[in-house]
Amino acid sequence: MKADKILINLNEIFSPKDIGRPLRGDEMNEATVLKNGYIAIADGKILEVGEGDAWENLKDDSTEIVDLTGKVASPGLIDAHTHLVYGGSRENEFAMKLNGMSYLEILEAGGGILSTLKATESASFDELYDKTEKLLEHMLVHGVTAVEAKSGYGITLETELKELEVLKKLNEEFPSDLIITFMAAHVIADKYKDNPDEYVDIVIDMMPEVAKRNLAEFCDVFCEKGVFTAEQSKRILEAAKEHGFKTRIHSDEIENVGGVKVAADVGAVSAEHLMVVDDEEIEMLAENNIIGNLLPGTTFSLMLDTYAPARKMLEKGMAITLCTDSNPGSCPTANLQFIMQLGCLEMKLTPIEVYNAVTINAAYSVDRAKTMGSFDKGKRANITVFDAGTLDYTLYFFGTNLTHQVYIDGNLVVEDRQLVK
Repeated sequence: MKADKILINLNEIFSPKDIGRPLRGDEMNEATVLKNGYIAIADGKILEVGEGDAWENLKDDSTEIVDLTGKVASPGLIDAHTHLVYGGSRENEFAMKLNGMSYLEILEAGGGILSTLKATESASFDELYDKTEKLLEHMLVHGVTAVEAKSGYGITLETELKELEVLKKLNEEFPSDLIITFMAAHVIADKYKDNPDEYVDIVIDMMPEVAKRNLAEFCDVFCEKGVFTAEQSKRILEAAKEHGFKTRIHSDEIENVGGVKVAADVGAVSAEHLMVVDDEEIEMLAENNIIGNLLPGTTFSLMLDTYAPARKMLEKGMAITLCTDSNPGSCPTANLQFIMQLGCLEMKLTPIEVYNAVTINAAYSVDRAKTMGSFDKGKRANITVFDAGTLDYTLYFFGTNLTHQVYIDGNLVVEDRQLVK
């Protein structure tokens, strides 16, 4: 078979290993870095990656040759944890944060997620669509080709369905892939504060309609002090499994209330945040093959020093990813590259570990490893090309978008940090 398109003269190509499961522990520091590399594409899929001029044998008169001299390429980046669909914004809370108010204190004062609930409820479908599309555009020009996106800013079924329908339509119309998570269990509204179990019942009662409409693949819950207890979280996730959803859990973000045990009990795919996880829980996550979706941008934005103990997690054999947690309150960013840089600067991960976290491991976290996350032959030709000479440079030169090109299914969708229309 001849290639339709070949990217040549790449200074480095990061090529992760797909071993049939997420990379764990020391495996996360293993990958092939090709020098003077090429990527051959046929029918929107990877045909071959290699070094030197062996690509000459893969071309014919119709093959498009793209010279990327001096550039670096990786599989398309994957952001495995975001909250993208919401009304309004929360810059009015910025001064509160700077004056020392904690995330939970702002929530207790009626701000935080509660304020976003009101704005989301009043926003129209088109307003939410346009706002979310703009966020996805920011992510795409930063090299992100697949995004996990949650609902969770609706107390009622009507608002939750509106959010999920926005994501469904964007998944059909926007170039990036969206992996959709139902997360009505994001906060307990004031009207249910005295009887939170009533709202747990309401969340569970929403599931049949969400499943019937095929609007979500995963279900998530915020297991945290002042939100959902471990017992309530387990009830929700067990019900979600009965309705065919795969499960995730927000756990150990601010206080440890037992979310990791819930993740193990229900067989969750991933546990999110893990900023205050203890040694015993790390071992539990490793033993149960639960991926840790780590969100250093949230720690950074909350001005805390409780970065998830990534090095300890790897020492104990865990699999991890790095994600933006893009949301209007605790992490208002759409820049996964900055999150990757925090992975090195604050969590002391190596560049290889960071790139494995946002490619092959992220693909497993969103259950897409059969089609993306590495350069194995036959996987989708989703590729991020950086304006950098080495992999290390993309993480050393922080806070700047270094995306040169992005390909999805072999089609150029970003050129020099601009969407290709």
